[in-house]
Amino acid sequence: MKSLLIVDDSPEIRKQLKWGLAKQYRIHLAENVDEALSLFEQFQPRVVTLDLGLPPDIDGASEGLRCLEAMIKYSPGTKVIVLSGNEDHKNALAAVDMGAYDFYHKPIDLNEIRIILERAFHLTELEEENQRLHLSAQQATSDYSGIIGQCSPMLEVFSTIKKVASINVPVLILGESGTGKEVVAQAIHQRGIRQGKPFIPINCGAIPENLLESELFGHEKGSFTGAGSRVQGKVEFAEGGTLFLDEIGEMPLQLQVKILRFLQEKVIQRVGGREDIPLDTRIIAATNADIHQAIEAGGFREDLYYRIGVIAISLPPLRERGDDIELLANYFLRRYSQEYGKKVRGFSASARAWLLKYDWPGNVRELENKLKRAIIMAEQPMIEAWDLGFESNKESTQTEAADHSGNVTGSEFWSFAGLTLKEARHQIEKTLLVRALDDCDGNIQKAAEQLAVTRPTLYDLLKKHGLYLSGQG
Repeated sequence: MKSLLIVDDSPEIRKQLKWGLAKQYRIHLAENVDEALSLFEQFQPRVVTLDLGLPPDIDGASEGLRCLEAMIKYSPGTKVIVLSGNEDHKNALAAVDMGAYDFYHKPIDLNEIRIILERAFHLTELEEENQRLHLSAQQATSDYSGIIGQCSPMLEVFSTIKKVASINVPVLILGESGTGKEVVAQAIHQRGIRQGKPFIPINCGAIPENLLESELFGHEKGSFTGAGSRVQGKVEFAEGGTLFLDEIGEMPLQLQVKILRFLQEKVIQRVGGREDIPLDTRIIAATNADIHQAIEAGGFREDLYYRIGVIAISLPPLRERGDDIELLANYFLRRYSQEYGKKVRGFSASARAWLLKYDWPGNVRELENKLKRAIIMAEQPMIEAWDLGFESNKESTQTEAADHSGNVTGSEFWSFAGLTLKEARHQIEKTLLVRALDDCDGNIQKAAEQLAVTRPTLYDLLKKHGLYLSGQG
């Protein structure tokens, strides 16, 4: 059972909260700062309710704020809910600025307190799970240059990288677009004896055929129109290091012959040149094409395949990597929230469900791009499904989260995770307004009756939430 610490100088409030919450939580009671901090250190509750007016300053807030400061310093992830009177609004806001999770004005309504506590405990669980995944991601990437993964296929990839990194053989990396082939190539380079030497990538499918040969092997002055000077190619620039030939399956056949000669003899000739230039350059290639099908179709040389594919590494698509999706999502969340200066702590339950059920046709690259967008667009501490582009807008998700009686259903309640009580109330109110207008086809009188408010009140609510009607009413 989850521990809940209740700190209040009023015996009546302590008794009320204990009576109302004992079935859901293991209750610890304190009436002053010393008792509160002693119980806090002993039981380390994830959620605390804290009265600001504690002895000896029961009419002020100095003791309550002192207690809050000590708790947040000891355990920053603890959710402290400040209980205050209506006249104590200023101190309640000061407590939130110091790190309190939320504040609630007395008198106590047990139903409302239960909702606030459920949200607070759920948020701590999400944050702890996100932290666990973040630590797992750090461990999974510590030795492999940013590659993240703990599923069986990725463990095989890590094992192969470790074995081939220090052996001077060509490597062929296979996998769908966006699976991280260049990142794997960089990991092989960084872990091997060529670390510190050049890593030169070139996309064979992105350069026109008539320019690719010169790009790879360089050219001599006057070798073709516009060749006003001698130019070194990528293979020479990679001397002593690694040349990464991305999308080698799209390389023209005549260039495949020259790459094959370099792999066999370790020499090249520049375009328009006759001199053999010996080079010590490792070749790592990658493709998302079906090489065997290309060989059968005559688009790829079989002898080059056998020469360049001495070691082949197959990268699994993201949809087949299970829990790695969450590992990657949390890695990108931490990385880009820090880079963009956004205070985003994790994912709501609905967002996490979408991450796991989506097919990810663009693989890791698509996940990374979605996370960048979500972090930029997020308005709350927790990323929601609509931030990731999985829902068309907030209202569609939130409308589904309320039934016709105005109640938030259990499984859908957590679309409000990470919001303060005030923010959640605001969103629920807007959701019910939209639903009522939709049910009543925009008829103001019927919508007002359904919501049990007057027409002027409904007009005020529509204005408050930026909802406007044209010609209805």
